[in-house]
Amino acid sequence: MKKIGIILVTLLISQGLQAQKWGYIDAAYILEKMPEYAEVQTELDKVSQTWQEQIGAMRQEIQTMYDAYQAEEVLLTDEMKTERLTTIEEKEEASKLYHRQVFGYEGLYFLKKKELLKPVQDKLFDAVEKISKAKRLELVFDKSGDYAIIYSNPVHDYTDFVLEELGLGDKNDVVE
Repeated sequence: MKKIGIILVTLLISQGLQAQKWGYIDAAYILEKMPEYAEVQTELDKVSQTWQEQIGAMRQEIQTMYDAYQAEEVLLTDEMKTERLTTIEEKEEASKLYHRQVFGYEGLYFLKKKELLKPVQDKLFDAVEKISKAKRLELVFDKSGDYAIIYSNPVHDYTDFVLEELGLGDKNDVVE
């Protein structure tokens, strides 16, 4: 992703961007200064702690079941051993699945973080847009990430032209 950002910057500069104004911000630094962001982090920590406790309880239950199995193993028939081990394995799989559902890619934690951060990010982006317009900046990059463009003057958006060239444009949408 960083390569794309560097290539994009190089391409834009080579096509005359040097005559236009652009700048960058450190969004991570700004977010750390925002009280709303600290509130979001606190809320995420609470939610995460609750989920971690649930997963810990599940693992503890599995360990207790396994310890009981080992203590009684000599007294159990082969069928009972198989049944108990199957039950323990099923609980382990359920625990792993729940962990993935909560903390995995696009899991509950990810979705909650996205939900809670949206208003904070919107506030940041609104401020960037306001400053960009006031300072007449054409592009603003975020140096805290992968040099992503977080503001661009819409007059430089050629998406509709490319869609039209590819024959994918909306017939009712007139490119201005």
